[in-house]
Amino acid sequence: MRIATWNVNSITARLPRLLAWLEQNGPDVLCVQETKCAEAQFPFDELRALGYETAVNATGRWNGVALLSRVGLEDVVVGLPGGPLYEDAEEPRAVSATCGPVRVWSVYVPNGREVGHDHYAYKLRWFEALRGAVSEDAAAERPFAILGDYNVAPTDEDVWDPTVFEGMTHVTPAEREALASLREAGLSDVVPRPLKYDRPYTYWDYRQLAFPKNRGMRIDLVYANQAFTKAVSDAYVDREERKGKGASDHAPVVVDLDV
Repeated sequence: MRIATWNVNSITARLPRLLAWLEQNGPDVLCVQETKCAEAQFPFDELRALGYETAVNATGRWNGVALLSRVGLEDVVVGLPGGPLYEDAEEPRAVSATCGPVRVWSVYVPNGREVGHDHYAYKLRWFEALRGAVSEDAAAERPFAILGDYNVAPTDEDVWDPTVFEGMTHVTPAEREALASLREAGLSDVVPRPLKYDRPYTYWDYRQLAFPKNRGMRIDLVYANQAFTKAVSDAYVDREERKGKGASDHAPVVVDLDV
């Protein structure tokens, strides 16, 4: 079984690349983030033509997540149960479902914007709610994983230069403690292998030639329970998909399972 996660940074803008990638790589499940479209504009028909059922949590031009599956899509939960609001609204940042033998979440964790901002506090509350929502699945015998854009680099090794990020979001102790709290719920970080260079970065800014200079971050993560991690036969960052005109600023992370 092949499961992947990809922040596409607008599914409308990336649709031709997404469809080509699905045909070439054949994931059984793809977790998508930053769809940036309302559900009415979501490309259900194009994905169905490739054999994918889709569960979507998307309300407009910002955020948005989806689950694409060709192995079934059952017990769908749209949203983060018990999750916090931001400016009196529930943002579309989570969707979960059972896909064949595996329970999967696709998440787009709040960015946080800057330390001390209301969005940063919201991000930490969102992580706390996530741990509470997944604790039962994390402890279960069924393979379970949360895949997506966590907007946190777990360690200093997961950014190209830690000094550049001092005092900024994505690397603060509080954010990394939130990740540690998830791991304490019974989840492990499935670290993919890089296809080039020595670090499996998943995100490179569009500016200042960050990608060709490999000035990246590992913020697209797979946190999984023991049953899932035991079944992993390979995991890698598809860095090739970050290349070329019209690419997302994130690369897909692919996990192969023997289940």
